[in-house]
This record gives sequence, structure tokens and C-alpha cells, in this order.
Amino acid sequence: MKPFRLSVYLLLACTGFLFSCSNKTEKFETDKIAEYLPLQTGKSITYRLDSLVFVNFQQFPETHSYLVKHVVDGTLTDNLGRATYRIARYINNVTGTGTWTSNGNYFITPLEDQIEVIEDNLRVIKLHMPMKEGFTWKGNTYLPNEPYASFGYVMENDNDMQTWDFNYDNFASTFTYGGKTFADVYTVEEAGDSINVPVVATNSYGSKTRSVEKYSKNIGLVFRDYALWEYQPNLNGPNPSYSGFAIRMWMVDHN
Repeated sequence: MKPFRLSVYLLLACTGFLFSCSNKTEKFETDKIAEYLPLQTGKSITYRLDSLVFVNFQQFPETHSYLVKHVVDGTLTDNLGRATYRIARYINNVTGTGTWTSNGNYFITPLEDQIEVIEDNLRVIKLHMPMKEGFTWKGNTYLPNEPYASFGYVMENDNDMQTWDFNYDNFASTFTYGGKTFADVYTVEEAGDSINVPVVATNSYGSKTRSVEKYSKNIGLVFRDYALWEYQPNLNGPNPSYSGFAIRMWMVDHN
């Protein structure tokens, strides 16, 4: 009987060990999105902004440069009852020697697992938990079809923006741009596609769709490249023309 009892005891011990192991779960820790888009009232970030526009009846590209300052102006409650921050935007000449003038407002709504930005009534999920390389989400899921048509842009680039897969492309300990180096930076890749760019074959269609943002811990957005435009050769009609826009902005100062 002793060998039998010993076998039973060993079996029970092994069974208990297996169950205790299976009940353990590994907790995966990531950075908090709030650390990458801090929202204290009075916080401000100043950017250099290069804006691509098309002039002379939309025939030629031209870049205009400014300084823009984004200031966390205060809090309010949105129409869903959620706490939201109002961001006041001011604009100046590129040297900063002019007068800062109001350039409108937009809104940031921080939630437990995502941060939404609402600008010109367009709502985008900019950051999402968990913050780890390769994580993907539909950042434009709230956008309507052709969201920029109401602003006068006639192009195909914004036809399927709801399907864009935002993803954390990589984490970098440092990122340098415009003579400044930032620490602990996540890159959010959103879209990247181009045809005939720069437009060299003037008798062929061209387009550019590019959207990428970089966020630095305890600072916020430090770089953005956002381009949506197309070129139509209009071989059987009026002059060739562009439609759309592009901006590139990077942080030059913050408090």
C-alpha cells in the first residue's frame, strides 16, 4: 500500500503545481498615452509649420512658412458628457517677429484607452493603448466619406480614410529634427503612398498620401507630416491642376 500512497501523493502534488502555473497571468506594462500628450491648462508648444498650397488656378505648388503656437486653454464637457480640453491656436510669421494672432481652436478628449482630437468637426483617434511597436487601430473610424470635400478639395485621396491602419511603427530613444533632439519618441504611421511624385511626367496622373506623427514623452506631438493631394493632367480639357494640401510641422519650443 505504501507505493500506491506515494504515487497518489506525487500525482496530487504535480496536479496542484500544474493548476497553480496555469492560473498565473503575465502582466504586460506599457507607457501611458497621457504621458505622450500631456494636457495641463497653460501648457504650450510652438511649431514651425510649412504649408504646401497650389496657386495660379491650382497649377503650381508653393510653400508658405509660419510659426504656430498651441496652448491648452481650458476644459469643458463635450456632447457625450466627456471631459475635453480646448486648444487655442495662434499664428505668427516664420521669424516670430510679428504679432501672435488667433488661428482657431480644436479639442482633445483623453479617454482611458485612447486620445481623440476633434478639429474642423473631424474626429481622429490619435493615440491608443497599448503603446507597443506593431499595435494597430483604425484612427479615422469616425471620419465621414470624403471628409475634405466640404473644404473644396476634389481628390481621391480621402475616399477611404476610414480604413487607414494607424500603428506604432517604432520606439526611438532619441529623434532629431530641425536642430532639436527629443527623447523617448513613438512614431505613429498612418498612411504612405505616392504616384508620380514629384510630378515629372506632366501628362500623367500624380498623387501623394502621407500621414505620420511623432510623440515625445512628457512633451507631446513633436513632428507631423500630413499630405493629401493629387495632380490631374487634364489632357482633353483645361490646364493641368492640383487639388489638396500638405503640411509639415515640428516643435521649436515648449513650456
